[in-house]
Amino acid sequence: MHTTSTRLLKLATVMLAAGLFTGCATQNRAYDYSAFKQSRPRSILVLPPLNQSPDVNATASMLAQMTYPLAESGYYVLPVALVSETFKNNGLHNAGEIHEVSTAKLREIFGADAALYVAVTRYGATYTVFDSSAVVSATGKLVDLKSGTTLWEGSATASNSEGGNNNQGGLVGLLVAAVVKQIMNNVTDASHPVAGITSQRLLVAGRPNGMLYGPRSPNYEKD
Repeated sequence: MHTTSTRLLKLATVMLAAGLFTGCATQNRAYDYSAFKQSRPRSILVLPPLNQSPDVNATASMLAQMTYPLAESGYYVLPVALVSETFKNNGLHNAGEIHEVSTAKLREIFGADAALYVAVTRYGATYTVFDSSAVVSATGKLVDLKSGTTLWEGSATASNSEGGNNNQGGLVGLLVAAVVKQIMNNVTDASHPVAGITSQRLLVAGRPNGMLYGPRSPNYEKD
């Protein structure tokens, strides 16, 4: 019995070590940018994000803040208002329908080199006894409109509680701070500025495994 237990313990230790090693290797693996560098996109069509959260504000909030990091990274981004109006004129009114349009058709209508597909997986406040946090998470995919090839994929998240709670007022202070924060999250869209941070983390070039710089950036092709 003792020998069997010892063998099982050794086997579990080996499997745990292998799992940890594999996890580290996966996290540190560099993204393969070969398709991205071959495509060399200059213009990007930003599609309205899919909303996979229960908050109806998610799509508009993210869409309003996705153009800036792409432009700062050196890409020409088609004007969001013009794109939205074009979709409406073609009978497409929601993100789900728009994401189903073929890449060839998007290329024909807009003439862009690539399209950005984003899904908001989390948007809104979460509550605990001592805190209330606005959290926004999203995934993104850049697709070549000429070939339909995926050039890049990534994800990002942000929270207005980052940095921890440094309240020095003890238990009562923590409870009061949590109540005040919950009220503020309810009466204002506290997730909107957080969505801006998520957009930056997801789309700005130069981050590990993030987007590459576009042709309008002085850092173009230095990656």
